[in-house]
Amino acid sequence: MDVYEAVRSRRSVRGFTDRQVPREVLERVLSAAAWSPSGSNIQPWHIYVLTGEPLAELKKRAGKRVAAGEPWDEREYEMYPSALKPPYGERRSAFGKERYSALGIVREDWEARQRAAAANWDCFGAPVALFCYIDRDMGPPQWADVGMYLQTVMLLLRAEGLHSCPQMAWSVYRRTVAELLSPPDDLILFCGMSIGYEDVTENYVRTGRAPLDETVTFVGG
Repeated sequence: MDVYEAVRSRRSVRGFTDRQVPREVLERVLSAAAWSPSGSNIQPWHIYVLTGEPLAELKKRAGKRVAAGEPWDEREYEMYPSALKPPYGERRSAFGKERYSALGIVREDWEARQRAAAANWDCFGAPVALFCYIDRDMGPPQWADVGMYLQTVMLLLRAEGLHSCPQMAWSVYRRTVAELLSPPDDLILFCGMSIGYEDVTENYVRTGRAPLDETVTFVGG
């Protein structure tokens, strides 16, 4: 698979089979992803990978919280600005509409929307979960470095025939994740990532992208 095909075919998959991912494949992907760029090569990402019984236990504990209706953990970073000005708010709304329409869920059906959201904490059935932490002393440039690293991981997964779904949703269950991983106190959980083989029977809509002239300005000849 060439780079262009990896970019075009990467998407946030929300339905995986239980087919196991070989450890050597994960090690190959993460070893190559270490070559991702970062300012002054400080490599600010801290990665934990869960499979097997530890992941099953995490899903179990998260599922209990969902079933009990427990409040979310307070996020340690702001996921979105409180007011998304145009065109960002419109893009976010369009995504939500497309996502839930593909599942046959109308906007007014709050319970169904909650059930769909709860699938996050089962990793959409994936057999692998990656959790990305960053040192709380780091600033916006280092968070950008982490984003480049995660994109590299996702493209390499495509090269291996795998799919993924990055999930900031795990930030609101960060204490449950910490129970299993015991990360140092100076780290913040940025996101999780479900990894595995796509369940092709799941319905989905490929969300669109803004036209080039809406996001790119060429200056010069």
